[in-house]
Amino acid sequence: MSTSDTIRVEVIHALPARQEVIPLTLPTGSTLQQALEASGLLAKYPEIDLAKGKFGIYSKLARLDAVLRDLDRVEIYRPLIADPKEVRKQRAAEGKVMKKGGGPAEE
Repeated sequence: MSTSDTIRVEVIHALPARQEVIPLTLPTGSTLQQALEASGLLAKYPEIDLAKGKFGIYSKLARLDAVLRDLDRVEIYRPLIADPKEVRKQRAAEGKVMKKGGGPAEE
């Protein structure tokens, strides 16, 4: 159990091949940005940009100044490689049918 002056959080960075999970104990009242900085992931992955990046707590977008609670999961979101709406438009234009599961359409 955590004491009232600390919280336990995880900072998650999902990469294409693996996921980095950094457990942290921080002072109560710590922000999302403080958790990111304490995780060491900003130094390890210079492509993570605090000014332009998107971050969240349990799959919900959150601001850098969001105050964390005990057992929060801080997530670092990578930019999309392709816009899902554009991909659907392209498939429709090519006459392909999308199949559940994202695999190739059966002929």
